[in-house]
Amino acid sequence: MLAKRIIPCLDVSGGRVVKGVHFVDLQDAGDPVVLGGRYYEEGADELVFLDITATIEDREIVLDWVRRVADSIFIPFTVGGGIRDADQIQALLRAGADKVSINSAAVRNPELIRQGARAFGSQCIVLAVDAKRFPAGWKVYVGGGRSETGLDALEWIREAEQLGAGEILLTSIDRDGTQHGYDLELLRRVSESVRIPVIASGGAGSPRHLFEALTEGKADAVLAASIFHYNRYSLDQVKEYLDARGIPVRRHSTNKVTA
Repeated sequence: MLAKRIIPCLDVSGGRVVKGVHFVDLQDAGDPVVLGGRYYEEGADELVFLDITATIEDREIVLDWVRRVADSIFIPFTVGGGIRDADQIQALLRAGADKVSINSAAVRNPELIRQGARAFGSQCIVLAVDAKRFPAGWKVYVGGGRSETGLDALEWIREAEQLGAGEILLTSIDRDGTQHGYDLELLRRVSESVRIPVIASGGAGSPRHLFEALTEGKADAVLAASIFHYNRYSLDQVKEYLDARGIPVRRHSTNKVTA
């Protein structure tokens, strides 16, 4: 069985890592290059950097910090935020990113997924989906979780897979930053609907939540921010917790944790 990936997420705004609740009330959490290097040294399997204000501010991602991150770590990392066309995808990959995450632009122009997959390979194209629960299911939001699109999340994700997306980064807006656990029903529904990997995002507050996402939610990887940024748990502690419960992970050291 393939090892499950543990992925710290770094939301970037103004060149700094930030964290909020339900995508608002952002607080400074550090320098992206410093934090990226720390997580690399601690044994992160991958990293995700999301420039969460690029789309709202109608600007491109600043390539300088992407290059500096690429120079400081030697694990795969994904960059997203404000990507509008294939030229920007190419620029980010040339700057050192291994994958790009697209969200708002893909909703506006689904052909961008196909173009990116054909030009650079599906493995480089991550569809980010910010989903909010409604009585009839989940709706897709864009613009940093501010604008409802009317799209059904499951239908959109299945369409994106057909267009060539290689991975889904699935965030529950309702759970984001709450540390109350992932939306397991959403995760399970999506994971059972597609063949490509699904990364769980939004709500991690303890190693148990990551375990639930990988088992009950059937996710292929788990993304978390607050529990790592504010030193509630280390990557080693999380991985030992999962390993002890039969989840295959890439081990780094032997710290202990209970949750």
